[in-house]
Amino acid sequence: MFIGEYHHSIDDKGRVALPSKFKKDLGRGAVVTRGLDNCLFIYTKAEWQKLAEKLANLPISQANTRAFARLMLAGAMDLSPDGQGRIVVPEYLRAYAGLKKNVVVAGLYSRLELWDESEWERYKASTEKTSGDIAEKLAELGV
Repeated sequence: MFIGEYHHSIDDKGRVALPSKFKKDLGRGAVVTRGLDNCLFIYTKAEWQKLAEKLANLPISQANTRAFARLMLAGAMDLSPDGQGRIVVPEYLRAYAGLKKNVVVAGLYSRLELWDESEWERYKASTEKTSGDIAEKLAELGV
């Protein structure tokens, strides 16, 4: 289970250290892909396999499902952390998420999200302002 918020930096080669507490889960490899809200999603191989199977089974006759599958699958890249627990984020994904020097790794149970730090702070501030409305909608879903 991935939880927490971690601040790191990304070097000139596109390497970023992942939190050491996640090393065991990601040590066998991971997958990074375009996420939503201008961030990147990082999955363990097992979680990625589950998601990829669901995406592969979506009806290709619907434009929205084709678009979402393309976003997630075509943008994906296998990762192998180095001995220091760093991953190399491909340039096209760094550009997609607007990653600069300072980044945030956010744990969201079955995946990690990788954010540009300033974008993360803007997102958090906006979400915190509407947390009451969000809580009401989640209550309607039984959460």
